[in-house]
Amino acid sequence: MTFDSILFLCVANSARSQLAEALARAQFGDNVRVQSAGSLPTRVHPLVQTALAEVNLDTSGLHSKHVDTIDPTSVDLVITLCAGAQCPVFLGDARRLDWAMPDPDHTGTDRLQSFRHTRDVIAQRLRVLAALRHTPKPLAPIEFHASVRVPDIAQAARFYSWLLGVEPKEWTHRYVTFVSEALRTNFVVLVDDGKALHQDTLYHLGIELPDRAAVIDAHHRARAAGWPIHKPARTTWRGTPLHELWLKDPGGNLIEVYARLTASELAQMPADKAPWFLVRE
Repeated sequence: MTFDSILFLCVANSARSQLAEALARAQFGDNVRVQSAGSLPTRVHPLVQTALAEVNLDTSGLHSKHVDTIDPTSVDLVITLCAGAQCPVFLGDARRLDWAMPDPDHTGTDRLQSFRHTRDVIAQRLRVLAALRHTPKPLAPIEFHASVRVPDIAQAARFYSWLLGVEPKEWTHRYVTFVSEALRTNFVVLVDDGKALHQDTLYHLGIELPDRAAVIDAHHRARAAGWPIHKPARTTWRGTPLHELWLKDPGGNLIEVYARLTASELAQMPADKAPWFLVRE
């Protein structure tokens, strides 16, 4: 997601959009131009000032203003915080996001607590927005893989066969595999019987890429983006032969980036089935 300026909109430009403007200025600093406006501007609500002061944010520059005073060419991203038809109309080609939320001035009996809650909700949304700004160029997956543990493998097989609309591709006494071409998904349920599962092969998330070159490219791009590499790109032959790269997401979950081998590549399998490393660092 690319943007260098944001406009927050609500009706009165008094509470939600003022909180968002101050919080966004703190989140992005000088990297993003931040504005707010409304269709019926009134004032900056005193409880906005109180809620922001509690997190050490300066409110001296905030003021209520009409949406018509905003130059459409100065805005890359418009975020509305009001509900439906009540939201102001903003002319321009900027991308729009809808963060509709209740007006804290009309929510509950403890209005200051409502302003605090709205402040914290907006702050968390802004953290995600900031993380998505200028995201590295994405990969081009052709399938999503997920493996989850279940307490009853038979009942899970029945349920997911119904949910995904496909019969299992294969199963053993410990796992059941579903492949949905319509959903581009490879989904595995694993019995939770107390025995150890090798997370590199069974308990993880993953995406399939088209070929070996794409896995190597993913390795270099992950390195450049700063994503943790758990195991470098390599060709493995044991189990299901794959070109694979293992990453860790920010929560420590293992992510397998893989490509299936072609017939000619599979014919090169060494007798000892030792992995072939695909990158040198």
